[in-house]
Amino acid sequence: MRCAILSRAGQVLARGYLIIHGDETGDSYLAFRSDRGRIIQGGKISPSGDLTEASKVLFRQLFEAWGMTDLTLTVSEKAQRKLPHTQSSEIDIELI
Repeated sequence: MRCAILSRAGQVLARGYLIIHGDETGDSYLAFRSDRGRIIQGGKISPSGDLTEASKVLFRQLFEAWGMTDLTLTVSEKAQRKLPHTQSSEIDIELI
């Protein structure tokens, strides 16, 4: 999913993608990959698919990367332009 990391003041710190990737043991992890190629590793995704713990680890890593609290992760799924009947959705997640 396409996303942006915003500061408390609304400044875009990075744009990129939320990704899920696996390791050699078969475990899946949540991560952020910036448009400039930086990957910020999140936590392990539970076998049930719950992202709660994985997200908490990712948010801690985002804090480590920028040294700021109150970041906002804005996630958007862009509709394909070829299909006029599809709609875009946008979700804002505020980090406390």
